[in-house]
Amino acid sequence: MSTELSRIKVEPREPLASEVSRRLIDYLMSGEVEPGQRIPSERQLTEMLGVNRPTVREAIKSLGFLGLLEIRQSSGTYFRGPDSDVLYRLFELGLVLGERGSRDLLQARAELEVLVAGLAAEQRDEAGVELLRKRLTEMRDCADDAFPEADMAFHAAVADVCGNVVLRDMLKGMRAMVQRGWINRTGSTRSRKIAYDDHVPIFEAVKRADAPAARNAMARHMEGATQRLLTALEQEG
Repeated sequence: MSTELSRIKVEPREPLASEVSRRLIDYLMSGEVEPGQRIPSERQLTEMLGVNRPTVREAIKSLGFLGLLEIRQSSGTYFRGPDSDVLYRLFELGLVLGERGSRDLLQARAELEVLVAGLAAEQRDEAGVELLRKRLTEMRDCADDAFPEADMAFHAAVADVCGNVVLRDMLKGMRAMVQRGWINRTGSTRSRKIAYDDHVPIFEAVKRADAPAARNAMARHMEGATQRLLTALEQEG
């Protein structure tokens, strides 16, 4: 096996098992490991990566649970090979992201949300406007514990109205990562009133088919939301 695994240098606040998981994912996706091929043992990986054995075991179990590895008792651990479902779950759960990757994810998500808002304003029809009106009303009227889901549903509706299924599905995965990686761990990052008020001008711009205004309103919203998410994560660390 020609691919080399080098010792890990852990960045501050970086969970070691997550770093091991990402390093193993990079190794498995390098093209050097064939589906069905056995990977190095826990002991060998411990020596190669310079980490303790329980950490390696935790990473292997995580990748086994996701379907990337098959753990066979008394035989070893084998690479199943990637499929689209496994890759989506890896992306959704954020196993391939470190601190830099997390920042890049938020930036990419913000840029796509702005693009999609402009497209929604250009493509919207009466049914699309009514869908957004309904989602905005749900944000205003729902219980506090249902607000994060209502917020996500509004953004999902904007993506539906934009008419581009690739952008819609990309943003769906990104939003799921943000929800699991930030909101579920840090709690609310802004007041409900601020969050709701941010979405009103987005809706109004889409309703009147004003693409520049829709992009500007979404950009203002995403700038504040992104900064609050990063601040919350830094405070948690």
